[in-house]
Amino acid sequence: MHEAPGARAAGAGVGHESGPSPVAFFVLVFALAVPFWVVGGATGLQLMPGLPIAGLMFVCPGLAALILAFREGGSARAGALAKRVVDYRRLGSVVWLAPILLLEPLAKTLAFFVLRWSGSPIPVPHIDALPTMLLCVVFFVSASGEELGWSGYATEPLQARWGVVGASLILGAVWAAFHYVALVEAHRSVSWIAWWTLGTLAYRVIIVWIYDSAGRSVFAASLFHMTIDVTWQLFPVSGSFFDPKVSGLISAGVATMILLVWRRQSGPKVA
Repeated sequence: MHEAPGARAAGAGVGHESGPSPVAFFVLVFALAVPFWVVGGATGLQLMPGLPIAGLMFVCPGLAALILAFREGGSARAGALAKRVVDYRRLGSVVWLAPILLLEPLAKTLAFFVLRWSGSPIPVPHIDALPTMLLCVVFFVSASGEELGWSGYATEPLQARWGVVGASLILGAVWAAFHYVALVEAHRSVSWIAWWTLGTLAYRVIIVWIYDSAGRSVFAASLFHMTIDVTWQLFPVSGSFFDPKVSGLISAGVATMILLVWRRQSGPKVA
């Protein structure tokens, strides 16, 4: 359906190109993640509350994408892909910053009130400006490391084969599985992981919608990904009251509404 992002620009002047391979990408991402899982399991260290040291594997999707881009089109293609971390000019309009930056904070706020209404003893969050800004920087870096691969490399070839919904669900499933070892190392229960997976699938639908609609911008996808992680850490207390069931159902509802509106506006190409 769509040409792979940056394929023409990155491949200019390269003699023997091949197209992006999502399967090779997925295999390489998991292979690169193994050392992080091993170190995480052996040490039990945490980078911050609820985030084991295996969380450093955020570099794997972007690194895998760059390796494959270099194999497919040399340094020109790999360089063009790397530059997409800051492809903010693709946004076209600053209006897109509103849903990108506000959608997830609003969803987490709704989750907070749902928990309160349900009788949970969840305290009021205490949010300081400077630590929040630092979290935004840290999580934008980690989100960029992931989205360079998930969005910049894999999304469009998957959409060409499976359509928007199929690509979103495939990417969402792989994205979720990529985190399972780290979640186990963080001592999450099976039910916690199951509800978290629902939310992760929904998030990928939203990210694909943002990516496609906001000029196929990796920067835009990374900004939204950042808000997921930042609002999780800001959720009381350092995310300890985060309920993946409540948040997952809210995110699934948002993703469903987006798909319905998107399909009405765009027609069959969203199928």
